[in-house]
Amino acid sequence: MIAFVKGPVAQVTLSSAVLEVGGIGLELMCTPGTLATLRTGQVATLPTSMVVREDSLTLFGFLDDDEKAVFELVQTASGVGPKLAQAMLAVLDPDTLRTAVASDDVKTLTKVPGIGQKVAQRIILELKDRLGAPVAVARNGLAPAQETWRDQVHQGLTGLGWPAREAERAVDAVADQAGERPDVGALLRAALQTLSRT
Repeated sequence: MIAFVKGPVAQVTLSSAVLEVGGIGLELMCTPGTLATLRTGQVATLPTSMVVREDSLTLFGFLDDDEKAVFELVQTASGVGPKLAQAMLAVLDPDTLRTAVASDDVKTLTKVPGIGQKVAQRIILELKDRLGAPVAVARNGLAPAQETWRDQVHQGLTGLGWPAREAERAVDAVADQAGERPDVGALLRAALQTLSRT
């Protein structure tokens, strides 16, 4: 297993980078975000994950160890291979992905090419307890999900035909039920109950 690659960047293409290691050019498949940090001629260190198939050995390179860990973990969900895992990280950073899975945010996951509603629901179901909390939350106790749930519930209510102003009032009415890890589905149901009473 190759844990990381360090060497001068020999080439950067649209989907990969070539790093020279001991006179050998190793091609690493990378996300656009990772490729944007690389400059030809500069020395780079990239954590890597090797995917072995019958007909190929593919080395994937990452910005940091967290990105690598998420890449390897999402592949444990059925139907998610390395290409789809890389596409997920190209569209969503690790924390956004964790927040989407933790808050049952199918809409965010379906922004990734190749992920439809059913695949998104399966990813949430299989990874919810394994991806963990966003790193930013773990580091400083702040929960970005606190604010995203408000948007999601508001969108859900307006999508069901409620006027924006009434939806806002309903969101405010259930805010005290949100807690540290908001359950968007439960909050939406509670908001609907609030609206049906008015």
